[in-house]
Amino acid sequence: MELQSILLPGVDAQRPLVIAGPCSAETEEQVMKTAVALAEKGNKIFRAGIWKPRTKPGGFEGIGVSGLPWLQEVKRETGMYVGTEVANKNHVFEAVKHRIDILWLGARTSVNPFAVQEIAEALKVSGFDGPVLVKNPVNPDLELWIGAIERLYNEGIRKIGVIHRGFSTYDKKLYRNLPSWHIPIELKRRFPNIPLICDPSHIGGKRELVAPLCQQALDLNYDGLIIESHCSPDEAWSDKEQQITPDILSYILNMLVVRETKHTTENLVQLRQQIDEIDADLLGILAKRMRISREIGQYKKEHNMPVLQTVRYDEILENRIGQAEKMGIGENFMKIMLEAIHEESIRQQIEVLSS
Repeated sequence: MELQSILLPGVDAQRPLVIAGPCSAETEEQVMKTAVALAEKGNKIFRAGIWKPRTKPGGFEGIGVSGLPWLQEVKRETGMYVGTEVANKNHVFEAVKHRIDILWLGARTSVNPFAVQEIAEALKVSGFDGPVLVKNPVNPDLELWIGAIERLYNEGIRKIGVIHRGFSTYDKKLYRNLPSWHIPIELKRRFPNIPLICDPSHIGGKRELVAPLCQQALDLNYDGLIIESHCSPDEAWSDKEQQITPDILSYILNMLVVRETKHTTENLVQLRQQIDEIDADLLGILAKRMRISREIGQYKKEHNMPVLQTVRYDEILENRIGQAEKMGIGENFMKIMLEAIHEESIRQQIEVLSS
């Protein structure tokens, strides 16, 4: 997949690329006040939601087309580029007509292949030549995310980037949306040239989490950040808990540490060699464990015993997770790993029973 740069003229090529602005365009005064404050802090790209898909009806669903001239005014008054989310072909045509510079597909849109295809075709017909960003789907489905990217690419769109905004979960957690960092990292592994932008506002869901999530994204070598910033966050019409003022945004950006990634030190090489050796040891231990599982499978076959022993499995989960926590290993990670090992052990035993 050969992609073109999403950088716009006059925007600094150094990490991180920053896109900032309110969750929603509410009033012309609110848009301009926020934009001017962001421009004074050196920001180059302004974002504002014109159409806001909400989970339940009755909430504020965006100002609509009448807000697009406000974004044009932002361009005229501040010189900033402007961007907004589109969810159908009509949004695309209106955004292009009002000379919006950057468009993105939201999480509720990228989960729907029909909607993505409609937007891709509208982008092609309209001749839009700006960057198009794709937020991850609401559910942790890497192939669905990649599918949305490919639909755009197949319609001739080449300035494509992705936005990681986290994944919805039923359980109550620290974050509004689980980061599941391994999913965007795997996407970047498959498509090394695609720009990866983090949305700490939607991952965290709380303004106090924005700064640490920004730093974590940069530590994972993300290319940019898209952050919700409002002139009066506590009065915002949508997502007020996760928005920050332009002043706070400036402070966070100035405090970020952008780590050097171009040069590898000798010490880092040695540490990576140690990781490689440990991984080899882990694989050897796992192979030995599976051999024992097959022997257990043979025993169960000879004694007409069922493969799945739930009591034993529950004991393993409880004991191993407890041991792991004492060693500083996270409970969730250990549970996922044990579940994967158990699934493979069951598969090995079933293979023995069916032989």
